[in-house]
Amino acid sequence: MALITKKIKGTEDVLPKESYRWQFIENVMREESGKFGFKEIRTPVFEHTELFARGVGQTTDVVQKEMYTFDTKGGESVTLRPEGTAGAARAVLEHALENEGLPIKASYFVSCYRYEKPQAGRLREFHQFGLEEYGTQSPVADAELICAAQSIFDRLQIQQLRLEINSIGCPECRAEYHKALKEYFEGYKDELCDTCLSRLEKNPMRILDCKSPICSKIAEGAPKITDYLCEECEEHFKSVQRYLDSAGVKYTVNPTIVRGLDYYTKTVFEFVTDCIGAQGTVCGGGRYDGLIEELGGKHLPSLGFAMGLERLLMVMDKQGIEIPDFSECNLYIATMGESAKEKAFELAMTLRESSMTVETDVVGRGLRAQMKYADKIGAKYSMVLGDNELEQKKAVIKNMNSGKQTTVRLDENFLEDFIIMETTDEDSSDIALGLQKDE
Repeated sequence: MALITKKIKGTEDVLPKESYRWQFIENVMREESGKFGFKEIRTPVFEHTELFARGVGQTTDVVQKEMYTFDTKGGESVTLRPEGTAGAARAVLEHALENEGLPIKASYFVSCYRYEKPQAGRLREFHQFGLEEYGTQSPVADAELICAAQSIFDRLQIQQLRLEINSIGCPECRAEYHKALKEYFEGYKDELCDTCLSRLEKNPMRILDCKSPICSKIAEGAPKITDYLCEECEEHFKSVQRYLDSAGVKYTVNPTIVRGLDYYTKTVFEFVTDCIGAQGTVCGGGRYDGLIEELGGKHLPSLGFAMGLERLLMVMDKQGIEIPDFSECNLYIATMGESAKEKAFELAMTLRESSMTVETDVVGRGLRAQMKYADKIGAKYSMVLGDNELEQKKAVIKNMNSGKQTTVRLDENFLEDFIIMETTDEDSSDIALGLQKDE
């Protein structure tokens, strides 16, 4: 029988056998960002379209080409979020979170949607982890944010990752830079792609981010933003570098980084790798001091970053980084007969109340098939219950790796016996490993 439908192009399923990988890196991100004082925020998957048009920017590829936008039955234009910052900023503004004290530090896990040609590392539905900070213009915050990202990569043991930083200035000094860029690119109007020709009038900095080989080659000779920074922006950028130096964070200054969204000001940065091909940016962010004002609020300097979970997992796979699976089954209870099933259910619930993972047969398999299933799910221990075990009120628990067998009582002492058995078993393994190391 043919399937009625399959997943939509550009989307992926995270299957049960893979979900522990996502959970592991998500837990690392929560723990590391928590050390820096960030707390989770959750926002709707769709917003009014004008939020992204104003926040992300009318001249960006995201707004012009990639957003999933539709009209509701009430005639409102809404858009599936293409990124996480605009929604978080809207929530901060709408709920007046600045009244709770500054700075506001928020973290998020979001699914995002962009209509792009699917390829390795680029999907139409993808997932991001992000940090957002509101209410500080200090360069210390910039450096601290970058250090938070670095701590996550260090905890995940990711190598071959380089940090590139830049400053794209404030609106005042950037106006002079725009004039210089426009004058430069005017000399190449006949060679620029159609998209960049439109950018030339609206936002010439966007040409620096064009992926066309011809435009990229032309952009190599363009003026550098770092030569046009005002005194305040230049000092801010130097301060960020000093704080990164004091933290021992290695970086390079890359004057071509402009990021893909219009709300950025001053500091921008990317963590980049060459090990997964063209889509090598696994984390990008910076400062966006005018975003809250653009959305209708008072001046509230802000900054943040987002990292793609799919790309991060690709990097870890490419580098052979093993992700531990802590969801192993502690015990599988195989049964023979209805009375044994009832007892197995009771014992399983007892162990589960102590935060152990326990499974027993729920599909009516025979004993041999149950044991095959226990092996398939990687059960650490197995136990068989039948009439004899119930009569004697004792059963044998088997270590599925070593084959070692231990007898436990099937009464109120079962939990205690199991914990003692498991602890003794682990201690024995540790001793054995120690002897091997000594030898």
